Parts: sequence; C-alpha cells; structure tokens
Amino acid sequence: QVRLVESGGGLVQAGGSLRLSCTNSGRTSLTYRMGWFRQAPGREREFVAAISWTGGVTFYADSVKGRITISKGNAKNTMYLQMNTVNPEDTAVYYCALSFRGSISDLRYDYWGQGTQVTVSS
Repeated sequence: QVRLVESGGGLVQAGGSLRLSCTNSGRTSLTYRMGWFRQAPGREREFVAAISWTGGVTFYADSVKGRITISKGNAKNTMYLQMNTVNPEDTAVYYCALSFRGSISDLRYDYWGQGTQVTVSS
C-alpha cells in the first residue's frame, strides 16, 4: 500500500546542486515521518535527514547540516531533498523512507523506495 519512488538523481559537478524527489503513490493518510538515506558501494546505509509529517520538524545528520534541506512538497505525498555544495563524498544511491510511527530521530523505517543514483564528479 506504500509505494515510494525517488527521482532527480544524476551526474552533478562538485560544488553544484540538485534536488531529489520522493513520491508515495500508495497509502498516505497515516504518514507520520519520512526520511532520506544514502548508500555508497561497499558502505552501509547512512542516514541523511528526516521530517515529521505534522509540523514539519526536521532532523539532519551532522555531516550534511547546512548543505542539505529536507522538505515536504505541496502535495501530501511528496518529499524533497535539496542538496547544495555537493562533493564527491555525496556520491551514493539515495533512498526515501516512510514510517507510520516513531520519532524523527529514530533511524528505523518500515517502507523504502528503490533509490536514485547521485554521482558527484570532481
């Protein structure tokens, strides 16, 4: 009932910007929080940012504070990740995630998208 699809990934030059999108085309009425994670080859999945669906409270990994902004779209079923001043260490597959419960600081999520590739060239 939850169908998460990411988009907006691609190749970007270091120092540039891009915006990732996540759309839930399935069940949306009980969305409590959503987040972004990323995973580079040979690395474990890493938390990036999260947002509560009521109130819009945000929570960021220390490594991306000031460069990355998570936000809700105008539509109830959309979420964005604005990435600025990207560097090659941002290269990864980016996944969006959704949970019907829990704190935005809880790194556990119940539903995941398939991911979108972000590659930053130096």
